[in-house]
Amino acid sequence: MNQLIDLYIYSWESDRLKILLFKRADGKIYQNQWRMVGGKKEGDETSWQAALREMKEETGLEPAEFWVLPSINHFYEHKKDKIHLIPAFAAKIPFNSIIQLNSEHSEYKWVYPEEASHYLQWPEQNRLISLLSTIVLHDNILPEWRIEI
Repeated sequence: MNQLIDLYIYSWESDRLKILLFKRADGKIYQNQWRMVGGKKEGDETSWQAALREMKEETGLEPAEFWVLPSINHFYEHKKDKIHLIPAFAAKIPFNSIIQLNSEHSEYKWVYPEEASHYLQWPEQNRLISLLSTIVLHDNILPEWRIEI
């Protein structure tokens, strides 16, 4: 059973969509790579509960809107000979929110969706940001994807 989650945080600066990226700290897994919020479920948490907890732990933020991205991040890990299928979530926050990084990250950056590929090295993360962008820009978040918190 999958234990991992991905969470993509976004906002609007004036009339432009922006995505919040985080640089992993030295000594952490994926060190010095730009990424989204990610983590693992704990105990009996659902994946969406883990995403909310990880958001709070890694950024100090609470979402104004929270929803399931209708796709998954997937990749093959050769060291464990394992295929990961990772649920992905999206969280909207006010652009002027105060971000409080924990020790997992050394910095953060707001980027336009079309700039994300300059920072993210994992193709699936770029694909999911493109999907998020398309859904948000077309104001097409289906009721079935929304998570009431």
